[in-house]
Amino acid sequence: MKRILVTGGAGFIGSAVIAHLQRAGHEIFVIDNLSFGNRQFINVDDKHFFNADILDENRMDEIIGSIRPNIIIHLAAIHFIPYCNQHPYESSNINIRGTIHILKAARKYKPEKVFFASTAAVYPIYDNAVNETFATGPMDIYGLSKLTGEHLCNEFHLQSQIPVVVCRFFNAFGPNETNPHLIPEIQKQVLEGKRKIQLGNLTPKRDFIHTFDMAAAVETLLTQVKEGIHTFNLGRGIEYSVTEIVDAFSKAIGEKIEIEVDPARVRKVERQHLLADVSKLKSLGWEPKIGIEEGIKTLVQ
Repeated sequence: MKRILVTGGAGFIGSAVIAHLQRAGHEIFVIDNLSFGNRQFINVDDKHFFNADILDENRMDEIIGSIRPNIIIHLAAIHFIPYCNQHPYESSNINIRGTIHILKAARKYKPEKVFFASTAAVYPIYDNAVNETFATGPMDIYGLSKLTGEHLCNEFHLQSQIPVVVCRFFNAFGPNETNPHLIPEIQKQVLEGKRKIQLGNLTPKRDFIHTFDMAAAVETLLTQVKEGIHTFNLGRGIEYSVTEIVDAFSKAIGEKIEIEVDPARVRKVERQHLLADVSKLKSLGWEPKIGIEEGIKTLVQ
């Protein structure tokens, strides 16, 4: 059993990671300011939950010093790309300065390992599957802030020699989503009874992975990576278009869903492909288990 601290643990991905690690028998501590997360998403008592902001450097030092976790999983961030682009100072401040505070405390209190949640948004536009050796080149504030976080993790490892896992998340889906990404937005409109839904860009293809599979991958990485600093893609390795996602919802409810393009939702700059090469992660023994149709079916039942 490990003492594991999860920042942003009451959020969409964090809640899935926590549930998975609890089933594996670990003692979980959570830092979350509940700006995007929900206390009800996690089964953690008040002694293990800290309602705190990662921008509060002294509080981070105090909490991590009192917990002395074996592992720190740093998920806390602002990650909805349109929001980041509209609020560049706020999102960069949280994603970069907040990460500095976590790593500074980690250097002081020396956990066995640090896990940093990065993003596929660190990559530039590629028309094929990207692996971890591909050049980075963010197209937006979010990707830029997370790539900066990766560089901070590298500097942290060089200074401390504490092992670090950098995990580039592709497009997550599943229960408890707190941002209006594509799948939860379709889910919301469908559950409201709409059969003509309003969406933005229809042509982009994305690699969607269920949060339960992501949680299993996090555990695999924490178990398998023993030393050094290593970067992994976390996706499913399959690309789906917006219309294919809508078709999966249609199949799940047994009714035809029509699409109406809402100009207000159309992003001016949008990459057409974002697909993960996950062979490096799979080499550690991890395999995704939940397909897009199965996962979407659970969202509308």
